[in-house]
Amino acid sequence: MRRIPPLLVLLIIATTFTQAQTAYNNAALGAKKRFTDREITAITEPFVGVRTSEGIQSNLFSIKPTGESTVDIVEAGDAFLKSLTNAQLLQTQFAVDDTEWRRWFNVDNGIYTRQGTSLREMNAAQKTAARHLMATTLSARGLALTDAIRQTDQTLKELNNDAIHLDEELYFFTIMGVPSTTDPWGWQIDGHHLVINAFILGDQIVMTPTFLGAEPARTTTGKYAGNTVLQSEQNDALAFMQSLSTEQQKAATLSSGKRRNSIQAEAVSDNAVVDYAGASVATFSDAQKTQLLALAENYIGNLRDGHAAIWMEQIESHLDDTWFAWIGSTDDDAVFYYRINSPVILIEFDHQGPVGTRSINSSRQPIRDHIHTIIRTPNGNDYGKDLLRQHLEQHHR
Repeated sequence: MRRIPPLLVLLIIATTFTQAQTAYNNAALGAKKRFTDREITAITEPFVGVRTSEGIQSNLFSIKPTGESTVDIVEAGDAFLKSLTNAQLLQTQFAVDDTEWRRWFNVDNGIYTRQGTSLREMNAAQKTAARHLMATTLSARGLALTDAIRQTDQTLKELNNDAIHLDEELYFFTIMGVPSTTDPWGWQIDGHHLVINAFILGDQIVMTPTFLGAEPARTTTGKYAGNTVLQSEQNDALAFMQSLSTEQQKAATLSSGKRRNSIQAEAVSDNAVVDYAGASVATFSDAQKTQLLALAENYIGNLRDGHAAIWMEQIESHLDDTWFAWIGSTDDDAVFYYRINSPVILIEFDHQGPVGTRSINSSRQPIRDHIHTIIRTPNGNDYGKDLLRQHLEQHHR
């Protein structure tokens, strides 16, 4: 057998690597363009809001005192802005009615360019100020969940040997408007599997859209081995579905097979049409209604306690107009999708196919190790837009 000279072997290896790297870069750039094009198409469409095919239901939201002060959030927002350099301010602060609100995506940074200032770019004092802003808006549970989600990106970084696009600090903060106890403003964190939009007007808070996801949902290796994310949202829903009668399960089930991603209202879907489907909560017993509210509280309880209680009261007031839908089986190890949908809340949970964990998950079908969730305020009040509209009509005619 003829021996290949070592230099030729090295040349072949280098050429193969270069070709593979070029193919990878081209694929990443193509994906980046696709996401950019989707976002441009979405944000140039006037905001209407998530609704059913019957259209927007009006007069659901109003400006009114809640009795729950937001002074500490205002102070935290002001302190965060003051911690930034002039250059950081330029990329971080936007007008309260800017389309920047709608510019978010739950994908990683290799295929999407974010605005704002990331934790990775901040010094220690700025990171402390950013975390304090989150801590004043979120509950302790909600803050811990954001940490756990960011830690899954560290795991993906380790699994994929990618320190450029994946990291627990590649999460970007923006401020809309000027922190105030009277005028509307808000903040956003945007990153892989974690997006929170918090609109504040007086002592009212609207914390939607909020995207919470994880891959892997259960970490078994690396720096954060033992980290688990969105397990109550998964397990409580399955227990609830299993507790329903056979007739109720049949009514709730849109499909018993879960072969693809099912979520409808995540990124670039501000105007999604999501019709009521499944089982009508009006037909549930009082005990079942209480159990469904407890399931919803898994999500709503990520907001600070007093404001979360107000949000839950609003959801409960529309409970008989609420629908519960399910896709998938009800086995103990089931892979599934569900949604809770009413005039004032849309919650979606979806097991998805593997993306960043393909090295450990060989299946291309939806798995429990990759979860997406979205929480929205239907009928025009995502980003607090209905409240903002009312405020502008009252004060800026």
